[in-house]
Amino acid sequence: MDIALEYADHYFFTPYIYPENWPESDVLRQFISLNLITDAGGAIMYLVCASLSYILIFDKRLLKHPQTLENQVRKEIFYTLRSVPFMGFLTAAVFLMEVRGYSKLYDNIEDSKYGLPGQLVSAFCFILFTDCLIYWIHRGLHHRLVYSTIHKPHHAWKVPTPYASHAFHPIDGFLQSVPYHLYVFMFPMHKLLYLALYVFVNIWTVSIHDGDFRVPDALKPLINGAAHHTDHHLHYTCNYGQYFTLWDRIGGSFRHPGAFDGCGPLELVLKRESSNVNDGHSKTD
Repeated sequence: MDIALEYADHYFFTPYIYPENWPESDVLRQFISLNLITDAGGAIMYLVCASLSYILIFDKRLLKHPQTLENQVRKEIFYTLRSVPFMGFLTAAVFLMEVRGYSKLYDNIEDSKYGLPGQLVSAFCFILFTDCLIYWIHRGLHHRLVYSTIHKPHHAWKVPTPYASHAFHPIDGFLQSVPYHLYVFMFPMHKLLYLALYVFVNIWTVSIHDGDFRVPDALKPLINGAAHHTDHHLHYTCNYGQYFTLWDRIGGSFRHPGAFDGCGPLELVLKRESSNVNDGHSKTD
């Protein structure tokens, strides 16, 4: 995150915001700046990614599902933007530790003895590591002692739209991001790769809420996609995974998505519409 902070200082904060006698290395200034970057960047990335997904991918017929809330999209956006400053505050505190040099992030590929191939291994390990921890954190958030106060708000969206992707209670959202931060305090990673993966994580989070249940047949047993995650929203105690189905299978919480068998939420909408049409014909005959 120090890369983003350096650019923000150079082009914005130093010339336009902070007094000249406040050094860029000051810890309080860095924390304030990281809060602003995290809040603004997070909100912009969320709105852009979710909006593109909603416009280009999301099947609007799902809005007719009986468990879709009235004005749900507006509620999802409002809830997210209300939570962003609180999630951003917690996230900025972790970013500050990274900027202050407590993580194992490094600047140059040459600093790694494994070179460019090592970056691919690093990215893969990051995904495997975070997938495992998020599964257990997410499953823990469903425990009766914390579910109603922390995680239940995210399950208000029974049939989510892309805008539900970040509509979390702030503590919920931060806890599920902890593995991404934890990784770079435990294992070396290139700073640009970390930023790229952080963006990827946010895009993936949108994608599993996008209502596009199509998955190549070869990947259906492996990838935790929108079909799996929508079933999680509908049935609660299944498909906690982030990227893969591995930990759900190990943990006994895997549920084969109804959408793959022709009995998902979209099929219910189509069935209801067909029934209404048939009832209409019956009344006019």
